[in-house]
Amino acid sequence: MRLATRRGRLAGAAALFVTGALALSGCGAPPWAQGADQASPSPSPTATASAVPQPVRNDLSSGSTQRPLTAGAVSATVNYWSTLSMDRWTPTALKPVSLSMVTTVSPDDGQKVYLQRATMTAVPGNAAQSFSPLAAQSDQTDAPGYLVLAPYSYSQTFNVGEVPADATFVTLQFTFEFLVQTTPTSNEFAKQTASDSLTVAIAGGGDSTSG
Repeated sequence: MRLATRRGRLAGAAALFVTGALALSGCGAPPWAQGADQASPSPSPTATASAVPQPVRNDLSSGSTQRPLTAGAVSATVNYWSTLSMDRWTPTALKPVSLSMVTTVSPDDGQKVYLQRATMTAVPGNAAQSFSPLAAQSDQTDAPGYLVLAPYSYSQTFNVGEVPADATFVTLQFTFEFLVQTTPTSNEFAKQTASDSLTVAIAGGGDSTSG
């Protein structure tokens, strides 16, 4: 009788152990195992924006350009162009720049307008720096100068020589010095000065620094 009772107790204990084990298994993974099962999310890669090269300005991209200039009573219209195509404006090439000019004066009392001197200075550069200017080129004559009052005009060609290989453009700085008669019959003149600049792209320039 005692043996049967003891066996019953052992069976009950076994049943309780199985029930407890099932209860634990139904609650999911234990806390110490959860960290191992759940991997921490890896950060998503950040896209790195690459620098986009900016286009180089070119005032002669269409082959020519026209500029109105004012110097006191003098109004000038200047046309610029090059007989060398833009794809041949390389660092080592001799690059011609031509211009033509005509002026008017206000008030127009019959006095004449003369161009005493025209000067061009070429300054190479790129997006990071400006290089030393090339030697200035000038065209001048004895006073009072070249008659440029319409319908008379002035024409000239300057040349841009070799520029550094790193240059991607060249800035052409122009200065025009005029002498204007004070009266139609006077031998006295008033000096007026006008300035202008053009930026022309250098073909193939900057190859040594480009990525």
